[in-house]
Amino acid sequence: MKITDVITHQLSVKVDQPFTSSRGWVYTTRGALVVEVRTDEGITGWGDCYGPTSVCKSIVDTLLKSSVVGKDPFDVEVLWETLYSKVKDYGLSGMTISGISGIDIALWDIIGKATGMPIHKLIGGCFRPKVLAYASGLYFRNVDRLTDEAVEEARGYASQGFRAIKMKIGLGSLKRDIERVAAVRAAIGQDVQLIVDADHCCNVPQAINIGRELEKLGVYWFEEPVSPEDIDGHAEVSRALDIAIAGGENDFTKHGFRRLLERHAMDIIQPDVCAAGGITECRKIAALAQAYATPCMPRARGTAIGLAATLQFLAALPECPPCLVPMPPMLEYEQTFNPFRDELAGQPFTHKQGWVDVPAGSGLGIEVDRTVLERYRIA
Repeated sequence: MKITDVITHQLSVKVDQPFTSSRGWVYTTRGALVVEVRTDEGITGWGDCYGPTSVCKSIVDTLLKSSVVGKDPFDVEVLWETLYSKVKDYGLSGMTISGISGIDIALWDIIGKATGMPIHKLIGGCFRPKVLAYASGLYFRNVDRLTDEAVEEARGYASQGFRAIKMKIGLGSLKRDIERVAAVRAAIGQDVQLIVDADHCCNVPQAINIGRELEKLGVYWFEEPVSPEDIDGHAEVSRALDIAIAGGENDFTKHGFRRLLERHAMDIIQPDVCAAGGITECRKIAALAQAYATPCMPRARGTAIGLAATLQFLAALPECPPCLVPMPPMLEYEQTFNPFRDELAGQPFTHKQGWVDVPAGSGLGIEVDRTVLERYRIA
């Protein structure tokens, strides 16, 4: 089998209701870059690249494509190393790695389809046929109702059966942030796990101060408290607090995560399969995390393709640490407007009381609806 073509599909849509987080950017549109890899045996693989779509498209089309056309998709490790060697002179992280991620996911989809097996069977087996999901949302929308809207949204997720919810903070005031988190905690009760994401809006003293208040509210983990490049800062916050510190969505490849793990900067790492290097590299990141007894909870914010890839990866993750009643890795189940997640797969993903089934079909286990690609394609 040989790869005959790599095609990129750049998608865009206006969001139904603009939202923002501590970064201050107002999200009015949503984009996605879908990678299609074709072979001479008629098998097509699909991938998803995280990041600015025009940048990713240019990288895949002009830099990466020529190194995989004509090659055997089963040589997935060979191709990953070939692509990484080609891009490393231009940067060891960022959009070049995101481009590799999309191609890598598509290669695993091809391998799975060719063998008639789901990806999780090819990368180690099925530790879990379904994954506990947490509802990821509670951004800032109406500045006059920031607490009320968060409470209403959180109650809605709890009523759907979600047993964990992630919310944003970053209002520039410890008092305002904690009042909002406390209101959500009171609304959902103690039986629903609450996760708080700062989107790296704090410095170290601010993160420690707010973290101490979050501990009192029983928050499960505190995500990205300080800037992602400040590894020492993350380590300082982690050592100062009892609450688990999570992060890593802005890190790439095993080399980036090795630095985090060596410094014990985070208690939970969150590689993005569509950004950190694809399934091939995220397996190695997870192995490193296991060596440091650090749970791996991958980030997931892309299309149905990215969600399927993340589920396949999660299914094959061992418990960390192994014990009688382990803490299973959870799926980030994003709740903001995303038709690429909800419409792109022929059979949309759903949850049942907060649990999402791992696709059991070959490859990624989904069929991509090409009419959706056409509907949202940038001309």
